[in-house]
Amino acid sequence: MWAVTAAALQRVVLPNCCVVCEQLVDSQHPDELICGVCRSRFQLLARGCDRCGQPLPTVGPCRFCPEWPPVVQSARSAVWLSHEVREVVHHFKYDDYPGLAVLIADVMYRTIARPAAGGLVPIPLGRRKTRLRGYNQALLIARELGRLWTLPVYEEALFRARETTTQTALTPDARLANVATAFSAVHAAERCAVLVDDVLTTGATLRAAAVTLGNAGWRRITAVTFARALPFELRALAS
Repeated sequence: MWAVTAAALQRVVLPNCCVVCEQLVDSQHPDELICGVCRSRFQLLARGCDRCGQPLPTVGPCRFCPEWPPVVQSARSAVWLSHEVREVVHHFKYDDYPGLAVLIADVMYRTIARPAAGGLVPIPLGRRKTRLRGYNQALLIARELGRLWTLPVYEEALFRARETTTQTALTPDARLANVATAFSAVHAAERCAVLVDDVLTTGATLRAAAVTLGNAGWRRITAVTFARALPFELRALAS
């Protein structure tokens, strides 16, 4: 009883502020880390390519996933990487806000259809980045999604074989080279994997991870992410 009273008092004395706009959150949802206004500005992906979910061009086939290896059967993202979403991801990854995994997983749960089979495989971080951040954001998302979707989480199925530099400022080709041979996987013949990550940009990390799992015997590989880079950002990377 005292613990409940102390927690309630703490919410009054030290109420949460939205990580995006820094305004106080709604008093009816005192444990939220983002306010209802900022969350309402999340832009959901419209229905698009059957394989990758990217909105299709006016004329012609999808331009996002044709070069993906056959082992990647599908990929889905919940929201576009808009300003509000970018702020959430930044605080989650770099400012020690592990609790944002609950919000992120909830948005994915409400937006992305539950995979029919398989277990969730988080994209792993290298030891150095894990030590600096204190946690792997993809693993925290996978754990929350596993609880919501009632799917197992294969936390040690995929791991970093070597450290890589940050992908942020790299071109698509440089991203592919950066993550080539970056992963190793536990052999698991005929198992299905659902890769989990926070953001899908060019798909380089997804492709490298999926190929590694495929080479280790995993049969069907799909992917889900919280956010996806806006199309104009992809064009800027390619230029």
